[in-house]
Amino acid sequence: MAEDKVKGILPTRGGFMKPLHLVFKYTRKYAKVLILTVTSMLFLVGVQLTIPWIIKTLIQIVTEPNTSPDSWNMISTLTLAGFGIFILRGVLQFTRSYSAHVAGWGVVANLRKHLYEHMQQLSLRFYEDKQIGQLMSQLVNDSDLLETLIAHAIPDIFVNILTLIGVMVVLGSINWQLLLLSLAPVPLILLALRIYSKYVRPAFRFRQHELGDLNALLNENIAGIREIKAFTREMEELERVDIRIENYRNSLLKALRLMATFSPFVEFTSSLGQLVVIFFGGRLAYQGLLPVSDLVAFFLYLEILYQPIRALSSAWENVQNALAGADRISGLLEEGEEVEDKHFAQAITKPVQGNILFEDVYFSYVDSDIVLEGINLQIPAHHVVALVGPTGVGKSTLVSLIPRFYEPSSGKISIDGTDIRDFKLEDLRRQISIVLQDVYLFYGSVRDNILFGRPGADEQDVVEAAKVANAHDFILSLPEGYDTLVGERGIKLSGGQKQRVSIARAILKDAPILILDEATSSVDTETELLIQQALERLIAGRTTIVIAHRLSTIRNANAIVVLEGNKIEEMGTHLELIERNGLYKRLYSAQQRIDNEIIELWGT
Repeated sequence: MAEDKVKGILPTRGGFMKPLHLVFKYTRKYAKVLILTVTSMLFLVGVQLTIPWIIKTLIQIVTEPNTSPDSWNMISTLTLAGFGIFILRGVLQFTRSYSAHVAGWGVVANLRKHLYEHMQQLSLRFYEDKQIGQLMSQLVNDSDLLETLIAHAIPDIFVNILTLIGVMVVLGSINWQLLLLSLAPVPLILLALRIYSKYVRPAFRFRQHELGDLNALLNENIAGIREIKAFTREMEELERVDIRIENYRNSLLKALRLMATFSPFVEFTSSLGQLVVIFFGGRLAYQGLLPVSDLVAFFLYLEILYQPIRALSSAWENVQNALAGADRISGLLEEGEEVEDKHFAQAITKPVQGNILFEDVYFSYVDSDIVLEGINLQIPAHHVVALVGPTGVGKSTLVSLIPRFYEPSSGKISIDGTDIRDFKLEDLRRQISIVLQDVYLFYGSVRDNILFGRPGADEQDVVEAAKVANAHDFILSLPEGYDTLVGERGIKLSGGQKQRVSIARAILKDAPILILDEATSSVDTETELLIQQALERLIAGRTTIVIAHRLSTIRNANAIVVLEGNKIEEMGTHLELIERNGLYKRLYSAQQRIDNEIIELWGT
């Protein structure tokens, strides 16, 4: 994988400081825990520096020509001091590790909540070209990396820098000339660190992207397992998954290869400093210019000096890995909210009447692709208006503008004389119930899915809504009645059963405006009759917009709006449109011919 390929796919966002700012923004809540972490680190550095001093003192005692009783007592004292230091070191290590993890996972939890909240605010337009698996990877995998940054990488860097400074002070007090000689390899390590950072972060970012692609494909295939089996596509899909797994493995190995190259270089370079001390320090000790105890202590402290330098390479890898995840998260958070409340948006304190007015409304998903053009439409309160027309003329898009799933490119939509953009978005959507052709049921019980319409409703309201929706009888026939689990996306229920649960959900919500998007298509005739009966009860007293697939189901609508070429072509009652001999009559006649042919074919 070439570096330019990585940068072309995933450009760096804001250099080094921007993703760090993102991380630290969420650490304020855990300031006390982080202070405890830092304090324990400081004491831990002091404890680490004490251990070589004990050994140095011991060597001084045992190498003295005459050993006095005080020396024997001093050895016991050093032993007890060492025991206490080791206990204290264990306590400090626990405090540092646990408090850092508390802060790290706390930050990750807060970030995930913020990410999910932000994703909820994004319009449906954002999700149309996104893979769910990629978004899940950003929400879960990328945010996980930030825990490593807070609980491991940053504390490790902090401790190692403090240790480095402390050891240099001690080594300078022993022999400053040897200290300078032992630091000779450090500029090489810093140069290598700079070069390493240039390559490893894009590699980590690309690795996260490949992981997102793998998650997306797995999510898609598991959700579509029925279709895969029905079309015997197991081997082909296995091959696709194999390719994604190999792509992820190769991207991971690219990053690991960089890590594997850098760490041995740091290890080798730091060892050169030890060779320098062996040569010059040994000569000084041999000539009697440096006590043996000082030379031994120097070597012990020198190991502590290079230990943080080596550890910094590993910590820096974690930093770059985490920043790669933060880059991707920043990209998601930078996605603007297309649909949001105005600063002085009005609250809706009582149900609206439901007078809906479209005034010269235009809409396009992209600038060059106009989906709706010059829509002028008035829907009086409590009327039933049907939208019909060929596939792709914008019927579903038109009704999606009312709850502000999308914003019009131009024009105005109002309810009861007020521009819908002047309402609070949450209040506006509470006034609207939607029943779709493709019903989505959540994993849980039948009761849970009906309660989704109004979570605070009592059992009697749930049962009454189910009865009105012609769903009560089939629910009672289920193994556990209302407590029966419906499975992922309602897989345990038939299409007609899911539709009636969806209608019960809308009935329970009891909103004054109702949108029915082909709610009776793709079901058998008997089920369609049950659903039609339920819908007639649901429609009563509500402003209703129906997108109809079967034109025979909308004959009694107060008005039928015919769309063609992204515009309103005709409008009127069923009888009026039949008399005009226009598009509606052609569509209606074509559907009658198809129904007659089906009857002749099947004999019913």
